[in-house]
Amino acid sequence: MTKTWKTLLVAGSMASLALGAAAQMGPPPDEHAAWFGMHHALMMSPERMEARLNKHLSELKSKLHITAAQEPAWNAFAAAMKPPVSALPAPPKREEMERLSTPERIDKMHQLRTQHEELMKPYMDKRDEAIKTFYAALDAQQKKTLDAEHAHMLRRGPWHG
Repeated sequence: MTKTWKTLLVAGSMASLALGAAAQMGPPPDEHAAWFGMHHALMMSPERMEARLNKHLSELKSKLHITAAQEPAWNAFAAAMKPPVSALPAPPKREEMERLSTPERIDKMHQLRTQHEELMKPYMDKRDEAIKTFYAALDAQQKKTLDAEHAHMLRRGPWHG
């Protein structure tokens, strides 16, 4: 076999493998994928985030050995941990963002980020106070456990569990 034929055979094999892989990728991502990036949209849908949070809270409650007397404090803490997904604005349409120039797109993203921060601040403040109130209701061993769990979360990030 000549060198040209070997090169064509290898290139053809690689192309067919690439086409097969592309065919398995599925439909294009939705608008949330364009806004947050495909990885974020596929991994962190609101339903999946809620399921992960509920799993994390359940595991934390088990590790802390919450007593009946601590149950009201736990319930207030768990309720405060749920993010206000419905209060957040919908991401902009991809077509809308593509029509903007780069400086306009940067300004739009800055505006949206600022708006998001303003909407999230009351939630974050409420959550922080709920954590402090809950922490005060724990005994020394439970505080130590919660401290270790919180430090672990900070090292890995809140949604990597």
